[in-house]
Amino acid sequence: MRAPLAGRTGTASRTGSGYGWRVWTAVAAGGLLGTELRYVLGLLFPDQPGDLPWATLGINIVGSFVLAALTTIWIARPQTAFWLRAAIGPGVLGSFTTFSAVVFSTDQLTRGGLAGLGLLYLGLSVLLGLAAAAAGWRTGRVLGAFRAFRGAPRGGGQ
Repeated sequence: MRAPLAGRTGTASRTGSGYGWRVWTAVAAGGLLGTELRYVLGLLFPDQPGDLPWATLGINIVGSFVLAALTTIWIARPQTAFWLRAAIGPGVLGSFTTFSAVVFSTDQLTRGGLAGLGLLYLGLSVLLGLAAAAAGWRTGRVLGAFRAFRGAPRGGGQ
């Protein structure tokens, strides 16, 4: 997929070597924030041996919902600064969610003789993540339409 051309509303400013330093810095800062938030939640809600990793499941569900909602809003409101979308999307939410941990936890449960629980966890993660993304998309459509309506010129936009 090609990157949007520079100069259009809400798109990235491109240089000869790729995206500008502001975008990379925003993604890195967002990544740090998302990782730390996930780490703190893991400390507050530690996994119990032989049980589903509830904290990771919750993190992935919330992250899927928020990312889908924001992406849908940003489609309706493309003037949102690209560096901000990059900081929140791949930065904060990309590092906050952790579907690689789902695979690791499934493997650990299976190796511990709890293959049924591991498969249940894997299935729940995928199904609930998709359901949360669908709900986020619908929420984003409503909020994006509402924001677009509020931002429309008075008098029918003529």
